[in-house]
Order: sequence, then C-alpha cells, then structure tokens
Amino acid sequence: MSETWMLLLAFIGGLLLGGFFYGGLWWTVQKGIASQRPALWFCASYMLRTGLTMAGLYYISGGRWQRLLVCLLGCIMTRFIVMRLSGRAEPGNLSQGAGHAA
Repeated sequence: MSETWMLLLAFIGGLLLGGFFYGGLWWTVQKGIASQRPALWFCASYMLRTGLTMAGLYYISGGRWQRLLVCLLGCIMTRFIVMRLSGRAEPGNLSQGAGHAA
C-alpha cells in the first residue's frame, strides 16, 4: 500500500482516537457529576482514555513520525469538531457558560 494511503488511514485513525478520547470525556463528566465519588470517575477515566489513546497513536504510527504527526492532527481536528458542535468554538468566549458567576 502506498504511503499516501497509509497517511490517510492514519488521519482517519486519529479522528477515531480523538472521538474515543473526547466522547469518553463527555461520558465521564455525565457520570462523574451524578456520582458519589466524582474524583474516582475523573481519575480512572483520565488514565484509561490517555493510556488507550497513546497506545493507539503508537500502534497507528508504526514507528514512522509522519504517520504519528498525521494521526495526532486527526485527534486535534476532532477536538475542534467537538468544540464547534457543542457551541464552544471560540476559546476566549467565557461569558456563555459563566452567567452564574457574574
């Protein structure tokens, strides 16, 4: 298979890994808020999500830095997609969710 196809697959893999990471974060927040032990949820989820995402990045890269870079780009792209879909696309816009603090 040509390197171009491998880079495309690495990008798609990065999108999927990012979806797993940020989807798991969303799920953790939902469960953690309602839990008696939120710290346990957040710590365990962080370790699991980070460990599996890093293992996925390592596996997808296959020892090539170009694939790792493209895969990481896919993960970061997922972050921006999630931010856009959740309505928090502007990083400096803190006034949307902080109405109770004013």
